[in-house]
Amino acid sequence: MFRLSLFCFFAFVLHLPEIQAQNTNSEGTPRPKLVVGIVVDQMRWDYLERFQKRFSDSGFNRMMREGFSADNTLIPYTPTYTAAGHASIYTGSVPALNGIIGNNWYSRETGEDMYCVEDQFVTTVGSGSYAGQMSPKNLWPTTISDELRLSTNFRSKVIGIALKDRGAILPAGHSANGAYWFDNSTGGWVTSSFYMRELPKWLQQFNSRRIAADLMEKDWNTLYPIETYTQSTADDKSFEGPVPGDKNRFPHELSKVRNDKFNSFRYTPMANDFTIQAAIAAVEGEALGQDEFTDLLAVSFSSPDYIGHAFGPNSIEVEDTYLRLDRDLGKFFNYLDQKVGKGNYLVFLSADHGAAHVPQFLRENKIPAGIAEDAVIKRTLTDSVKEKFGIRDAVLHVMNYQVYLNYATVGTQQEEVTKYLVKKLIALPQMSQAFSLTDPSQLPLPEKVARRVKNGYNQKLSGDIQFIFRPQFFDGGLKGTTHGSWNPYDAHIPNLWFGWNVKPGRSSREVYMTDIAATLAAMLKIQAPSACIGDPIPELVP
Repeated sequence: MFRLSLFCFFAFVLHLPEIQAQNTNSEGTPRPKLVVGIVVDQMRWDYLERFQKRFSDSGFNRMMREGFSADNTLIPYTPTYTAAGHASIYTGSVPALNGIIGNNWYSRETGEDMYCVEDQFVTTVGSGSYAGQMSPKNLWPTTISDELRLSTNFRSKVIGIALKDRGAILPAGHSANGAYWFDNSTGGWVTSSFYMRELPKWLQQFNSRRIAADLMEKDWNTLYPIETYTQSTADDKSFEGPVPGDKNRFPHELSKVRNDKFNSFRYTPMANDFTIQAAIAAVEGEALGQDEFTDLLAVSFSSPDYIGHAFGPNSIEVEDTYLRLDRDLGKFFNYLDQKVGKGNYLVFLSADHGAAHVPQFLRENKIPAGIAEDAVIKRTLTDSVKEKFGIRDAVLHVMNYQVYLNYATVGTQQEEVTKYLVKKLIALPQMSQAFSLTDPSQLPLPEKVARRVKNGYNQKLSGDIQFIFRPQFFDGGLKGTTHGSWNPYDAHIPNLWFGWNVKPGRSSREVYMTDIAATLAAMLKIQAPSACIGDPIPELVP
């Protein structure tokens, strides 16, 4: 017995440097070998509970069982859009400070609409299309990804992957080794000359396999018998949109789609599996998590957003998408267990926003709901000002729940016109509130809502008047749904952590999207991003 104990002791001592190398950096600071940030585009928090019994043991349920869930995580600003959500998760900041106030906004500087990651001074790498004319130049502060790179003198690697360009670029930050997104013209991954001159060999090889094209030859039917999808409404509802080029019911005959095939691919859960395959290829090709410097892989699953917009939260398509995504996550975690090692990697999973129920679905169940259209609102306001003041083209834009005035035509009557437009907006049946943004500190709103409006208001980029729809109302069409409001269905998101140094647990205390970057900075013992206003979550950082 003594000899056996002595043998075990020396074996432990001999392997101690190896154990320490897995859990500390070169300066001796404990860190995971790899951080994986996962954003599920348009994932409402309640999906974790609604679908839990049908999830496997290896995906979402593994994260809930082995990790920590901040069940009451909210987005602390409005409007709640994809670009703003990704930027705020990784900067720990809000649109007022990080410069990403929406997917698009009106630029008074150029007199044109600005797309969040557009950059006309760079070129596409990986195809001959314009899909790669993108960069993080519109993002003002650093991200947690940038701070990780800075903390190791740029020896940590950072890679961003998503079908959407904004879902890859904004999380990866300014100093990333690479960010890759999907190009409809080729069915493969591309990047920008902002990052590199040619795609890395591992990605060239991945693209050469034509995986997306092969997946589009397989039709999308339900994973389980369709009658078992009891958490969803009936299939083939008139208020559901289709997969482009197909129809709005199962089976979705993807193999028959001929026009713009790869755009249709975005509306399928197979695109999530495609994203997982690319993430695994990145881990292999970049040797992520294989040395003493912590690496970061930012993965965004964009397809749930496309599917959610088309079919709505209560569709069989959405339920089937999350059951399949659960399997994909389980496959990915099992791969990381083998490649990086259990306990050597840290994962957080959240969402950029949620989604509203489809108004017609709610009305069928006697819940008030409805739609408005920005174009109609703009026309109504413009015509009203012309009739009242004789001013033509007084409204330049209506977007992001804001009205941009035309200073050139309104001139010295701006204050008077603003007050008039606020009254006209409030009179619309879809509206709850409307107010001038001249002084955001004086908003006629409950404190929680006022704080979100102020956090979303960027003095340099935002409009002149803000309006808020009644609950269950939004700007959209007759089919499908959208997001963007302060309401819980858009702003209550999952916030799961598991892996390195995470103890199992749950909390219902209110925390915010901006706390994710602050928590990660505290766990890694690095500087928080340069505009971070979040706080570390105490259960994760004792």
